[in-house]
Amino acid sequence: MPEREGVIRAVSDLHVSYAENRSLVAELKPTSPDDWLIVAGDVGELMTDIEWVLTLLRERFARVIWVPGNHELWTVKQETSPLRGVHRYEALVQLCRRLDVITPEDPYPVWHGAGGPVRIAPLFLLYDYTFLAPGTTTREESLEKAYEAGIVCTDEFFLHPDPYPTRQDWCAARVEESERRLTDVSGPGQPPLILVNHWPLVRRPTEVMTHQEFAQWCGTVRTADWHTRFDVRSVVYGHLHIPRSTVYDGVPFEEVSLGYPREWRRFGLRTDLARQILPRATATQATP
Repeated sequence: MPEREGVIRAVSDLHVSYAENRSLVAELKPTSPDDWLIVAGDVGELMTDIEWVLTLLRERFARVIWVPGNHELWTVKQETSPLRGVHRYEALVQLCRRLDVITPEDPYPVWHGAGGPVRIAPLFLLYDYTFLAPGTTTREESLEKAYEAGIVCTDEFFLHPDPYPTRQDWCAARVEESERRLTDVSGPGQPPLILVNHWPLVRRPTEVMTHQEFAQWCGTVRTADWHTRFDVRSVVYGHLHIPRSTVYDGVPFEEVSLGYPREWRRFGLRTDLARQILPRATATQATP
């Protein structure tokens, strides 16, 4: 039989500190030696776990593209590295480069296989609390409402923005730099883009979450028009632990998370854990 043609696949929120998830990742394999894999953040919290996962996946896939989630950026007591904030992120980038894994700091690779050419743009954008909790008009009110409801992201304790004074300042710097780079690779003669970010680029995916107070830790309004402003073929993200395919303004959005064992046990484990992004494999749920 002829060898299968390579495809682009994506997964996120592997959370391999859980033994069940670690076992699933150990079985994650391509269907072709030419497959590319996007890893959209939240591999784990410890450098040793992150290195194990990315080493394994890089050995199996022709190319691996990684973006950080909030969990990779945590500085927890079990971590042997004392690095925080930007310095921790830079150490993660250096780890990826040793493993030949593409990061948001590297040139955006172009896929020339089936469905291409497309340029894959891994992004690291964070959030700035502008996805306000319902009924609030300021970040302060939104945070207060979240604390009153007991719905507070653990980032408030473990994700440090050093040397930036706040996470929203770090977010602003990341958005500005990413916007500049996307502008540089857009325009006539340039291939369309697949945008990859751990957090959703638009607010709408968060509207299905049970606890709307949590949305403020899920993105920034500053990226709300990127999927229409740039020539975007699709957007890949995670973080919400609500894996699904939707369409916004004619652009497919793919939430590709595995999530925690208690979640995938309750709702069922997907057969397409590493979801095919290109060529498009399945119909996509239309969303206004």
